[in-house]
Amino acid sequence: MTINPDLQGRSYPAAEVYDVGREKIREFARAVKATHPAHFDVEEAKALGHSDLVAPPTFAIIIAQRADAQLIEDPEAGIDFSRVVHADQRFTHHRPIFAGDRLVAELHVDGVRAMGGGAMITTRSEIFALGDGDAREQVTTTTSSILVRGEGQ
Repeated sequence: MTINPDLQGRSYPAAEVYDVGREKIREFARAVKATHPAHFDVEEAKALGHSDLVAPPTFAIIIAQRADAQLIEDPEAGIDFSRVVHADQRFTHHRPIFAGDRLVAELHVDGVRAMGGGAMITTRSEIFALGDGDAREQVTTTTSSILVRGEGQ
């Protein structure tokens, strides 16, 4: 199957809300060997002026990958996930992620470039914290590049 070049410029709306819990932050911090006390102890985080536990910077990948799944699962995209190689991931943080945040991500396909029999796809996830009513606060922007290998590669 060939990657659909018309993906470039496509956006996928914010889907499922991700509720950031304290234990999720602690588990992620342990998994990535982040040792700062503000990831584990609420009082340590509050002593630094935060409202609750602070997630390690790469925690945003959890929410970004949920958004990426919309693209991968889109039948019009033509992506065979078994042929995907993750090439690059970048984060721009607008504020930390805290326990108690309710996060959503909008996915944007910023680039599709043919490479041999495959394609390099660049996406951007805009992650927002939901507030009261329709309020949204920008939290993180992630940029990801994946290489979808062509047949025989």
